[in-house]
Formats: sequence, C-alpha cells, structure tokens
Amino acid sequence: MIQNKEAERRLAHIRHFEELLTDSGTRIIKIFLHISKEFQLKKIQERMENPEKLWKFDPSDLQERRYWDQYAEAYEDVFKETATAKCPWYIVPANHRWFRDVLVQRIIVETFREMKLSYPKADVAASGLLGPEG
Repeated sequence: MIQNKEAERRLAHIRHFEELLTDSGTRIIKIFLHISKEFQLKKIQERMENPEKLWKFDPSDLQERRYWDQYAEAYEDVFKETATAKCPWYIVPANHRWFRDVLVQRIIVETFREMKLSYPKADVAASGLLGPEG
C-alpha cells in the first residue's frame, strides 16, 4: 500500500501520461524483468570473482540488497497502480535468459498481431517516376 504522497502523485502522473499516449494511438508494452534474490546474489558474486566481469560490479548493489523486501513492495504498488486494460504489466521471470527472451519476444509479437499492422498506401504511383533509364 502506498504510504508516500509523492509516490502517489508520481503514479497518478504515470497513469495520466500513459492514458494520453494510448488515446493518441500509441501502444505501450510494460515489461518487468524479475530476478530472484538468490539469482541476483549469484550474479554479484560472479562479477566479484571474475576479473572480466568485475567492471560490472557496483558495491552499492550489496547495500541495496538490504532493502529487497521494500523494493518488492514498491514494485507491487507500481504494478497495481499503473496497470490498466490498455497498458498492462507483463512480469517476466528473468533468471534464465533464454526463457526471458522467448517470453518478451512473444509479448511483442502478439502485440504487433493485435495491432493488425499494414504498409501505408502510397500517395503517388511509382511507375514512370525514374524515367526510361531507371
């Protein structure tokens, strides 16, 4: 439950902005790539132990892990407060890249299918514009 007036205000702005975009014909795909706390720790450890991945390591990641539960609650608020019929959230398990990639691709492809996209009609006939030498 949101207990912060500033957070409530920002979430309202997000809802209004997304409504403005969808009312003008824009499709929004919101995907949250969810990793487990254990997987995150494993990735941090890999970065610390592998010299080729050490550049990715940020000590603040270890400090921020202390707030995992609070972040999870905040994300739940975001999902609950900003998911709409026109702009749903897709929560994608992301511990395994291949699985994550397949799900994200399916979400995008299905969205494109729902949009029934087609090439635009040409305003002019192209034949003869290049001349006889083409």
